[in-house]
Amino acid sequence: MNSARNAVTVIGLGPMGRAMAAALLDRGYAVTVWNRTASRAGDLVTRGATLAQSPADAVAANEVAIISLTDYAAVDAVLEPATQALDGRVLINLTSATPEEARAGAHWAAGHGAVQLTGGVNSSPTGIGQPESYAFYGGPRETFDRHRPVLEALTGRVDHKGEDPGLAALHYQIGMAVFWTSLLSFWQAIALARANGLTAADILPSTAETANSLSETFAFYAERIDAGVHLGDVDRLAMGLASAEHVLHTSADAGVDTVLPAAVVDLFRRGVAAGRGADSCSALVELMAKPGK
Repeated sequence: MNSARNAVTVIGLGPMGRAMAAALLDRGYAVTVWNRTASRAGDLVTRGATLAQSPADAVAANEVAIISLTDYAAVDAVLEPATQALDGRVLINLTSATPEEARAGAHWAAGHGAVQLTGGVNSSPTGIGQPESYAFYGGPRETFDRHRPVLEALTGRVDHKGEDPGLAALHYQIGMAVFWTSLLSFWQAIALARANGLTAADILPSTAETANSLSETFAFYAERIDAGVHLGDVDRLAMGLASAEHVLHTSADAGVDTVLPAAVVDLFRRGVAAGRGADSCSALVELMAKPGK
């Protein structure tokens, strides 16, 4: 095993894994890689990476192994045959997972003598290695601190969310809940624009301005929601329903898919039916929340 701080293994060479391996090579790390389809490692090997012949060889090569696979089922399939090589290793698992999957994965790794740092990378592959990218981590603080240089080689900012490996996964999935819903709303806007003879470029300035205003809006509502305040002094759910229905009807009239705006209208209608029509739209949080929370 190579325990040098500048030697790292990367398992999984999809777009994210390839970007991580490349960033590490750029920073002078000795990188061992493994991927089920070995041909994906070609350009990385040309740049100096070492291609391992098996997951066990990849794990055995270095103290630290970065894992970037599709899901934890894939992690299990790859690492299960490599358990004999796990003792004493640090697994930086950047595979997307639920909090419970992350906790179970860390427990499984510990049972084989390894330590898992669970990570959630908030960046596209093109942002890996860039100062503005960032990632959440959960797991032993000592392990996080000791291997912080390699973590910062992957993303410019790193944030330890606690010893619980599930917390990093939770923060990541919360971010994805915002990201995917927001991106879908942009696709909806483009579909509506195209149905009316406009292009994505035509609506980009106004939609970007709306998106940029959300951070201030989030901050305003976060303070109120934490205080349990849903006063209808700034907005009212009944008016929000009317607005959401206008979006739905405009989409329907244009002949574009209405699944997304219909889901929004359904939530607003349920809120009004629950007697919250005169409250702020933020009252929908209570409708969506786990009972008793």
